[in-house]
Amino acid sequence: MNSSKKPSPLSNPGRQYEEIGQFLARNQAEFAELLTFIDFAEDFTLGFIEVNFPPDQDLLIEALTRHEDCQGIQWVILEFADPNLRFLRDELVQELDKIQPEADKKRVVIIKGLAKSIGVFGEHPPVLVDLNFVRDAYKRTVPYPLLFILPDYAITRLAKFAPDFWAWTSGVFRFKTSPQMQEMAIERAFQPAESFPRIATPEQQERVELLERLLMDYQPTGEQATGENLQHYTEILEQLGKAYLTQRKPEKAREYLEAALKLALRLRSASTLCSTSTPSETEVSTPSEAEVSTPSEAEVLKPDDLGFQVRIFNQLGRSYQQQRQFDRAIEYYQQSLTLSQKVENRHSEATELLNLGTVYQDLRQFKQAESFYQDCLEIVQEFDDRYSQASTYHNLGMLAKDLREYEQARQYYHQSLDIYIEFSDRYSQANTYHNLGNVALELREYEIAKQYYQQALDIFIEFSDRYSQASTYHQLGMVAEELREYEQARQYYQQALDIKIEFSDRYSQARTYHQLGNVAQELREYEQALQYYQQALDIKIEFGDRYNQAKTYHDLGWVAQELREYEQARQYYQQALDIFIEFSDRYSQARTYGQLGLLAEAQENYAEARENLQTALDIFLEYQDDYLAGVTRENLERISQN
Repeated sequence: MNSSKKPSPLSNPGRQYEEIGQFLARNQAEFAELLTFIDFAEDFTLGFIEVNFPPDQDLLIEALTRHEDCQGIQWVILEFADPNLRFLRDELVQELDKIQPEADKKRVVIIKGLAKSIGVFGEHPPVLVDLNFVRDAYKRTVPYPLLFILPDYAITRLAKFAPDFWAWTSGVFRFKTSPQMQEMAIERAFQPAESFPRIATPEQQERVELLERLLMDYQPTGEQATGENLQHYTEILEQLGKAYLTQRKPEKAREYLEAALKLALRLRSASTLCSTSTPSETEVSTPSEAEVSTPSEAEVLKPDDLGFQVRIFNQLGRSYQQQRQFDRAIEYYQQSLTLSQKVENRHSEATELLNLGTVYQDLRQFKQAESFYQDCLEIVQEFDDRYSQASTYHNLGMLAKDLREYEQARQYYHQSLDIYIEFSDRYSQANTYHNLGNVALELREYEIAKQYYQQALDIFIEFSDRYSQASTYHQLGMVAEELREYEQARQYYQQALDIKIEFSDRYSQARTYHQLGNVAQELREYEQALQYYQQALDIKIEFGDRYNQAKTYHDLGWVAQELREYEQARQYYQQALDIFIEFSDRYSQARTYGQLGLLAEAQENYAEARENLQTALDIFLEYQDDYLAGVTRENLERISQN
C-alpha cells in the first residue's frame, strides 16, 4: 500500500508526457467531465473511474496530479492490492490518519488496486459485503471526495454485490484504453499457448486478469462488440476458457467456451447469408439467441471456421472430463474428431483419438481405449511426429498398468520418457516418473517407487505445479504405508489432501480420505477409520464412481470384522464383490473372497472359509501374484487343521 500527495518525478519525462498526451487525446471529453466533478465535489462524494489496465490508471493519475486546474488539491493516492482484503474502511481510515492535511488545499482520495480483492468471479466477495454493510460510516469517517479507479468487470461486480454503497455514486467516468496499452495486452495475451504455463501458477492468474480486462475493453458493459473487435472478443473468450481449464475451473471455462462457440457460429451463419442473399435478405435474423448488427461484422469474424470449432469442442470435452461427466466428454470429443476428419486435419484427429481413449479408460472400457490409442499412434508415426508419440506411449502405459501388465507398462513409460528427455521436455517427464513409480509400487519395489516419486515431485516443485504435487504426495504415502511407516504415510496423505481441498478437487479427495482410513485402521483407530471411509464413499457416490465404491465397501467390511460386527462386515464385502463382478475386475474379487474366507473362519464356518479362500488362491495364481497367493495358502493350511 502506498500514498502520495505530490506528483512524483518522471523517470522518462519525454516518453511519459507523450503517453499521457495520447491517452488524454482519446478521452478528452471524459477527462474534462472528471475535472469538473473533482472541482465541485465536497465532503464525502463518491465517484468511479473505469480504466481497464493499470498502466493507463497510472497515466490518468499523473495527468490529474499535474493538471493546472488541480494544483489546489491535496491528492491522496492509496493502493489496496491485497487479494484477501476484507475491511476496506478500516484500512482506509488508518492510512488517512498517517497523512497530515495541507493548508488551503482540498483533499481528494484516489483508491486503486481494489480489483484484486473484488475478484473476477464468485459470489459475494468479502470486501464488497463489508463495503455495503458499513456504507453509512463512510460519510463520517471519510469526509472527502473518494474516487475508485477500477476495470469494467470490477465496477460491475461492485454495483451487484454492494448495491447500497453503489447507490451513493455521484459520477461514473469511463476511459478508453490507450492504443499502446491495447497493443501490448493483445501481444501478451495471444502469444503461442506453449509460452504460458500448462499449470495453475501466479503467472497464469495474471494472464486471466489480463484477458478479463481485454474482454471488457472490446465489449464494455452494456455495449455490443462491433467491427474488428468481434474477432478479438471471440478469441479472448476462447483463451479465457483454456486458462480456466488450466486452473481446474471447468464450469467457469465452459461459460467462456460456449459463448465463443455461439458467437462464432452465429456470425459464420450471418456471413453465409451475406454472401448468398440479396441485401434485404441479409437483415433476416439468424436462428441464434442474438442478432448480428450489420453484414460487415459477420464478414470480419471468421475464426478458422471448422478449425475453430474443433478447438472449442476439444476444450468443452476436457471440461466435462474434469468433472467426470464422461458421456458429455465423449460427445464433444467425437464432434471434434468428426470435424477434424472433415477438414482432413490428421494432427487434430490424433489428438481427439487420444482424448477419447482417456475417457474410455476412465470408464474401464479397456479394449475401446486401446483401439483409440493405437489409432492415434498410427497417425503420429505416419507423420514421423516423434514428440507426440510420447503422450500416446504414456497413455498406453497407463492402460497396461490398469490391466496389470506391469512389464508392458514399464516399457511404454520408458519409451515415453526417452522422447521427453530427447526433446528436453522436463515438465512432462514428471508425469512419466510418477507413473513409473506406480508400476514399481504394484510390483512391491518400494525403494524404486520412492525414487521415481521423488523425481516427479522435484520437477513439480521446480515448475510450481502445486496441484500435481498432491498426487505424488499421495503415492509417497502409499509407499510409506506399505513399509508400515504409518505416521509418515499420514503426513504425506495430509499434504495431498490439503492441496486437493485448496484446488476444490473434491473427487480426488476421496482417494486420500480412503487411504487415511487405511492408516487409521492399521493403527487400530477404528472410529477414525470409519469416518474417513464414509467421507470417501460419500464423494464416490456423489460423482457416480461405482467401481471405486467397491474398494471402500471392502475396507468398511474389514473394519466391521475387526469390531466383531460380522453381519455388517458380510454385507459390506458382498457389496464390494458385486461391484467387482459387475466390472469384471477378477483380480480385486480375489481380495474380497479372501476376506470373506477369514470372516467365515471367525464365525467357525470352516467349509465356507475354505471355499472362499480357495477361490481367492486360484485367482491370485491366475494373475501370478505369488505374494498374496502365499499368504492365502497359509490361511488355507491353518483352516484345514480345523
